Order: sequence, then C-alpha cells, then structure tokens
Amino acid sequence: MEKIYDTIILGGGPAGISAGVYCARGNIDCAIIDTSLLGGQPTNYLEIENYLGFSSIEGWELSEKFEQHLDKFNVEKFTMEEIQNVDLISNPKVIKTLKGEYKAHSVIIATGAKSTKLNVSGEKEYTGKGVSYCAVCDGAFYKDKTVVVVGGGNAAVEEGIYLTKFASKVYIVHRRDSLRADKIVQERAFKNEKIKFVWDSVVEEIKGDSKVESVVLKNVKTNKTTEMKTDGVFPYIGFTPNCDNFNGQLKQDEKGFIVTDEYMQTSISGVFAIGDVRVTPLRQVITAVADGAVAGVSAVKYLEKVKEEVRV
Repeated sequence: MEKIYDTIILGGGPAGISAGVYCARGNIDCAIIDTSLLGGQPTNYLEIENYLGFSSIEGWELSEKFEQHLDKFNVEKFTMEEIQNVDLISNPKVIKTLKGEYKAHSVIIATGAKSTKLNVSGEKEYTGKGVSYCAVCDGAFYKDKTVVVVGGGNAAVEEGIYLTKFASKVYIVHRRDSLRADKIVQERAFKNEKIKFVWDSVVEEIKGDSKVESVVLKNVKTNKTTEMKTDGVFPYIGFTPNCDNFNGQLKQDEKGFIVTDEYMQTSISGVFAIGDVRVTPLRQVITAVADGAVAGVSAVKYLEKVKEEVRV
C-alpha cells in the first residue's frame, strides 16, 4: 500500500528540524526531505553569538545538537535528494525527487534562501575562481591576500571580520553611508585595523584573467567609477527564496518570499512556510526555530481538524 505521510517538511535547516520535533511531539507521521545534509545555513557560520542559551557556539555544533534532538523522536530523514517537482494543490500533496515520489496530507516549506547575486559582468565567470558566497568555506584560500566584501548587514560585516583571520586587507563595499549591521558587530569592524570601508558604492564589474584580479566600483552619489585590485569577492547583499519548485502555486511577495499568517499558514490550506523562505522581518536562527515550532503545532491542529471532518 502506498504510504501517505501526515506531514512532509521540505528543508532540514533550523526551521525544518524544529518543525519536525514539534510534529513528532504532536504524534503525527512526518518526514524531512533535504537536497543536502541537514543543518542548513548555520553549518557555514564559524560562530553564532545570538542564539539563546549559548553565548558563543560554532555553527556546525549547533546544527549537530539540533539534529540530535530531532533523532530522539525518530523522524524520517531523506537527505541528498534533488527535488524535481512539488504539487501543493492536489490532495494529498506530491513531492517528486530524483530518487522517488512522496505524498503527504500537509507540507511545511522550509527550503530557506540563497545568497542574492550581484548580477554583474564577471560574477558568474569567476564563481569558484575568486567569487565566493561563503567566507567560512573559502576564507583560508585568501591568506595574506586582499578581498572585497559587498554588503552592509550582519552577514557582510561578520564575514568581513572573519576574513581578517586570513586576508591582509578586507574592503567592505556598501551602497549607503552607514551600516545596517547590529551595533555590536559594527563596533568590532570599526576597531579592526585590517578592515576598510568603501561607502556609497556598488560593484559594476568583476575583472580578471584565470581568476579574480580587480573590481570596478561605482560611487552612487557621484557616478564616478574606480578600479580596485583584489584577490577575492564575497557578495552578501541579501537573500533570494528557494521557491523554484513551487513558484506560482501560492501567494508570494514581489521578491518571491512566501506570504504566511501568524500560524505560518500559506494561501493553500494545509501548506505552511517557515524560516528564510517566508516574508519575515528578521532572518535569524532563533526566529527560524520559532517559526518551526509554530508550524509544527499548526500542522498537528490542521490534521486533527481534517480527520474530525472526515469522521463527521
């Protein structure tokens, strides 16, 4: 007989793992499907200082603790599965991967978001050849070299600080004249002698031969362009939701983030969205975990209601 889960969670980052824990505690049959290993973005963070209960913890360690908590409830995990198609409209919902097909009465979307691209000449050509979206992954390759970090939020400034462990000079290029990062993060960056800020500027082009050699910067106030030599470029200008497999099936904002209510319910009954993939004022590990808790409880209540209606 074909198995139909009560809930399938798409994504195994902090939000998805939290949802799995709360679904299991609600005694519903759930599974997590992820295109990679569980853990999500925190596995790329060297250090996390704003997760309650830990004044400082390495990202991989926190992710490991999350998964250990999940395993206590024996939630099924299907990792390294490339999702091909998701049908959220049908009942049951259908998720097709390269390895098989899964069905569920409800779905919790926790697919997260990926780094927004600069969309400038040279970015695609030099990705992996000097353009990187993960300082923790690639920082060690830039020992005693010069790098450019693009952005002004927490991610950009924190990763810029991290890169000073290796690079001799880190330029943080920001399109405004002040940072959006938390004040404590800003203070650390301003005190770091290896960091220099380039204000009111954007990257127009990334240049090089076999690898990155320079960036062309444009001052947004004067329109003047300058060329700066660099060995690497790390863009941190925001995120784009991972919604390719279900775009257009539910309500999204102009950037593609999924719209939900306070219960994490989307525009489709029985479909919930949590974490970085949804419209939210804050994208942090702690808010993702909270989203997962709300969605897990909401899914349990939704399924109880459906089963009650069927009995009636």
